[in-house]
Amino acid sequence: MEKSLSIIKIAEALCKFQGEVQKIPKTETNPFFKNKYADLSSILDVIREPLFNNGLSIVQFPKGKNELETMLMHTSGEWMSCSYEMTPTKNDPQGLGSTITYQRRYALGSVLSLNIDIDDDGNKGSGNKPGEKKEPTIETWMTEKQFKEVKTLLNSDIAEEYEKGKKNFIAFSTLPFGMKKEYKTELESLVK
Repeated sequence: MEKSLSIIKIAEALCKFQGEVQKIPKTETNPFFKNKYADLSSILDVIREPLFNNGLSIVQFPKGKNELETMLMHTSGEWMSCSYEMTPTKNDPQGLGSTITYQRRYALGSVLSLNIDIDDDGNKGSGNKPGEKKEPTIETWMTEKQFKEVKTLLNSDIAEEYEKGKKNFIAFSTLPFGMKKEYKTELESLVK
């Protein structure tokens, strides 16, 4: 996370926002697991006015190949920003668009501490088709290409590249089906 030098005013505004924001309705049903979730437009509808009332605004930018940056700003000029990467399984316009929507929903939920769960509609970004119940596999999350990229970053003498590799390793490690055991063992040995 990156932030302005001071976050006193944005922290106060965020506290007031969290006291004011209403429950996000979970109006959509995931076609794969039949559970309810809050879609992006519902989230945006509920947060728009409380954000405005507290001098807050949010912007989100697709960045690089599969990264999304979310910035929370306050009228005082204070801000907080974070970004994360998510690689879609299906690399076509629909898969990419679905993944960006999924990233946006979860970034908003995280940054603003919203109750938008229980949800697994990320199946859309994972290439599942309605009616098809696809069990996740280890390869769903870390491909051999991604493993090699993370390994290269962790072997880098450039601190920034190493930190990016470490961040990717940690992200994959926390997923239920993050990576093959041999990938994890080899990458763990490179994390300092």
